[in-house]
Amino acid sequence: MLNSPEKRLLPLPFFKYQGAGNDFILVDNRQKNLEQLTEKTIKKLCNRRFGIGADGLMLLKDHPDYDFEMLYYNADGKPGSMCGNGGRCIVAFAKYLGIITNETEFLAVDGAHFARISADGTQVDLQMIDVDLIENDFDAFVLNTGSPHYVKQVTGLETMNVYESGRAIRYNDTYKNTGINVNFVEDQGDHLFVRTYERGVEEETFACGTGVTAVALAMARHNNHIGQQSTAIKVLGGNLRIDFSYDGERFKNIFLSGPAIQVFKGEIPL
Repeated sequence: MLNSPEKRLLPLPFFKYQGAGNDFILVDNRQKNLEQLTEKTIKKLCNRRFGIGADGLMLLKDHPDYDFEMLYYNADGKPGSMCGNGGRCIVAFAKYLGIITNETEFLAVDGAHFARISADGTQVDLQMIDVDLIENDFDAFVLNTGSPHYVKQVTGLETMNVYESGRAIRYNDTYKNTGINVNFVEDQGDHLFVRTYERGVEEETFACGTGVTAVALAMARHNNHIGQQSTAIKVLGGNLRIDFSYDGERFKNIFLSGPAIQVFKGEIPL
């Protein structure tokens, strides 16, 4: 019988957060070097049957010019574009770790972001990038709020098959190569009801931060709502709010606001 050393599985400490049902694995990477995590490993960690389960995974790392840097990976294991609810959750995580107090400026893939957090660490207002370009795809809107989004106004959204309809748009000839997030919105009068099919997750998620931001801006342009605006959004996982100013050409001072909650923490063999 050959003598061979047993392969040692190192424990990975992690934290699970959710923002309106959009859930994430968060890892403190300040003293580690986990950027070499493979696509296969990240995909397994995000798997809801064989791993922790999440819409994405984030590494919090040091940065010389900011409070911290956010590295985001989609559930498919690939590096992702900006994630709004993920950004809010990593701010709550940074407060939990004692890196920040009530305000922060951190670096993400689409640039620097300012954020405010409540004293109890459960509500985060995240400033998003300015937006000055909204295009039309027939009766839908296409814009980038840190991630690319397709916004279509519908009726009967509560019973709509968002997975099938969203997937058909995400993989059509126009978007199949680079992918796009697909948002359906129904105006409920005092709020907008939004459901989203997310690329990288390749499924409907309970919320999408950059998605509801895109919806609020697209609907403001559609309805010619000029000036300071505040839009209430209902998603499957709860409620969010988008505040912004619009001068008819450019959207500025855009804030995505809502809950960011630590669900549990643990270790998993890596």
